[in-house]
Amino acid sequence: MLRLSRSRLHQRRGGGGSAGRRRGRIPEADMSTKLKLLGVDVASFGDAMATTPNCLEVVVNDAVNQTYAKLVLSDDARTLLGGILVGDASNYGVLRPMVGSELPGDPLALIAPAQSGGAAGVLGVGALPDCAQICSCNNVTKGDLTAAIANGCADVPALKSCTSAGTSCGSCVPMLKQLLEAEGVQQSKALCEHFSQSRQELFEIIMATGIRTFSGLLERFGTGKGCDICKPAVASILASTGSEHILDGEQASLQDSNDHFLANIQKNGSYSVVPRVPGGDIKPEHLILIGQIAQEFGLYTKITGGQRIDMFGARVDQLPAIWKRLVDAGMESGHAYGKAVRTVKSCVGNDWCRYGQQDSVQLAIDLELRYRGLRAPHKIKMGVSGCARECAEARAKDVGVIATEKGWNLYVGGNGGFTPRHAQLLASDLDEKTLIRYIDRFLMFYIRTADRLQRTAPWIESLEGGLDHVRDVVCNDSLGLAEEFEAAIARHVANYKCEWKGVLEDPEKLSRFVSFVNAPDAPDPTVTFTEYNGRKRPAPPNDGRADPVLIGMPRVRT
Repeated sequence: MLRLSRSRLHQRRGGGGSAGRRRGRIPEADMSTKLKLLGVDVASFGDAMATTPNCLEVVVNDAVNQTYAKLVLSDDARTLLGGILVGDASNYGVLRPMVGSELPGDPLALIAPAQSGGAAGVLGVGALPDCAQICSCNNVTKGDLTAAIANGCADVPALKSCTSAGTSCGSCVPMLKQLLEAEGVQQSKALCEHFSQSRQELFEIIMATGIRTFSGLLERFGTGKGCDICKPAVASILASTGSEHILDGEQASLQDSNDHFLANIQKNGSYSVVPRVPGGDIKPEHLILIGQIAQEFGLYTKITGGQRIDMFGARVDQLPAIWKRLVDAGMESGHAYGKAVRTVKSCVGNDWCRYGQQDSVQLAIDLELRYRGLRAPHKIKMGVSGCARECAEARAKDVGVIATEKGWNLYVGGNGGFTPRHAQLLASDLDEKTLIRYIDRFLMFYIRTADRLQRTAPWIESLEGGLDHVRDVVCNDSLGLAEEFEAAIARHVANYKCEWKGVLEDPEKLSRFVSFVNAPDAPDPTVTFTEYNGRKRPAPPNDGRADPVLIGMPRVRT
């Protein structure tokens, strides 16, 4: 149904007298927004409710495709004042900046269904005037961005650095990419200056050729000696596609500072120790052991958001002794240091909670033990909630599972951090076997195709078709790769070994855990601590400068 109508005239409350005496008005806040409501994309912008006197409305109500779109126009039908999109909000990013600007053509064509040849040919960043605001967070216009491109900005990071666009909420980043393409700037997919291929292409090359070393890959498909971008990226791919220890042979030299010592470096050069606690389920004897180790080595202990216990303040030379105690007691690495599956958080489920629908604790344990140590482009966090009350915050995780009366709902693409995202529903009311198969496929699809250091949420957004495409691949096997994805996870499960146990069994690997290469028994005297409010913490430098960020690599003692 297509409808063009004139909105009724709205009288301003309070009468003309009081309005005339006002010297100024505070402008109304921009309430434009785009969100997903009960699985449906909705968006509104500008004068969405058509309150402007004598404005016109152009409405397209597509019952077949279950979409609704409305544009609010000035009385001469030339200026866009606002609008509403329901069911398909893909044009929001272009329409919102056009509010207050003259339309580039027929307003109906802007919201007509794509199959009618309307929006596809009219909309696009090229249709925006230079004054259109692309980044509302930092007030960056299209003109600012095109000027930056003309001055040499050739990619999104350069535009961010030059104009600050996309550095706050990040919602305008897709528009930055579109603008670069519209301006004729060819986007390079090269991982770095040493590899012209993207991370995804390098993953496929390694899978197809069976290359198992960085030097072998560089010799055949790269140039130069490598850098701090390609070395960890290739190391991650090699770890994702094989079962070798990450500190074996030349692969050890590819790791960053955390993976190099299988621990997270802290601000004073000390390290943290995080044993795995699957699903937050821990035995009393392991709690006691952690307390004993913390007392013996003088470590600060902190319960983490992932339902584990973190021990801070270990020197690099103390790490093997600490981990030997943990491994001998049956504990293992929690991979808090790696770009890998970290934790699977859970509530108590139907074991104890009167609202619990399913056994969330056991499922969380099973998932964490299945995917532990699985290397990926970025860290992966999971959560399992036993009911819709969501105590495990599963929808804030890369993979979230929520119990229903019939089974499990699977959510993907959530995260906290600088740009928090709510995970989106991928499939509902799954039995446990199907749930695990879908998670297998989702994780391997992500690992194979995501960019370096790309979390699952922006990865999904970067895919053509977004979540719908992911659903087709994972649930409908649209690429015919489901069996291959599941086989890859099966190999990972079969070949998994605790990385710290591997270190303790290998004298060569153990030899790297020293502060000084020429004095292996000497502790680092610069790693010092103090107490504040009863808590142990790194001691500040004596000269009063800000605490430095140290790279805790072995060095020559002077």
